[in-house]
Amino acid sequence: MKRIALLSLLSLSHAYAAAADMLPGYDRFDLFAAHRATPVAASIWYPAANPTYRAPVGDGPIFEPSFAFIGPAVAQGQHPLVLLSHGSGGNAQTLGWLASGLVDRGAMVLAVNHPGSTSGDSSPRRSVDLEARASDLSAALDMILADPAFARHIDRDRISTVGFSLGGATSLGLAGVRFIGAWQDENCATEPEAADCTFFQLGGVRFADYPGFDADTRDRRISGAVIIDPGFGGSADPASLATALPGITLINLGDADRLAAADVGPNGNDLARRLPDARYIEIASAHHFTFLSTCKTGAVQMLEEEGEDPICTDPAGVDRAATHALLIDAIADGLGY
Repeated sequence: MKRIALLSLLSLSHAYAAAADMLPGYDRFDLFAAHRATPVAASIWYPAANPTYRAPVGDGPIFEPSFAFIGPAVAQGQHPLVLLSHGSGGNAQTLGWLASGLVDRGAMVLAVNHPGSTSGDSSPRRSVDLEARASDLSAALDMILADPAFARHIDRDRISTVGFSLGGATSLGLAGVRFIGAWQDENCATEPEAADCTFFQLGGVRFADYPGFDADTRDRRISGAVIIDPGFGGSADPASLATALPGITLINLGDADRLAAADVGPNGNDLARRLPDARYIEIASAHHFTFLSTCKTGAVQMLEEEGEDPICTDPAGVDRAATHALLIDAIADGLGY
């Protein structure tokens, strides 16, 4: 293990005038996957060949949007592809800061809103199904590799996955890590207040009852992975770690403010040491929620009034946008961009 510390809409004429400051291209898809009863919302960010029109992505009452050109042609050449998995209760749109940052490095970023664990549709019993989540991304990959507008622009030797929190566990699965439900039940019995236990306990979940938690979800088309603050590291199957994708980069957010359940370092579940040739990065100027998009003025008060998690409140002195820049650098470096 290598240990590293790191600190609205405009007119087309205006868009063409702004070509020197090229935005990412962005488009959406309905993904029809055999394991889902209804279409999955999928989206792709990519290097644009030309402007179309500028529009906000991920705009809402809490988070600032990212901006993109909607539906332009893809820039010439082949580009690495990232499969991006959001965390519990999150969504792909509000990770536009990361997707657009990776596009700036030449990548394409394919993401989905995982049914059952996305914004407005998040259930403990459905969120435990890591197999369904991983299958969302594998199905999205099948789709994009068959799409004539995108397939010829994808470097099939450079397909990677990036995941945060529950998405981190999803991406670990795609990289060959399996989890043991009975072990997670034991962990939650010992530490019921752990962040990767509390939500599931509210739904009466016994992890051992869900085959999708233990399933083998590896996708061998994936050759790289960066994992940020993943859940369930303490229940990873040791036999799967030895054969998992080598060279995974794992990132922890925060020092004193670190989320204990997501700590993959030597003071936590030590997952970074147990994976083959893994790189371990700590970003001290952060905590778990710092990974989420920058927040609008008044969002902190709105969340307090609604009794929601303090997802817009960072540790004292932390500049979320500056931390995002560090994360983009670390993730891009982990993927070889």
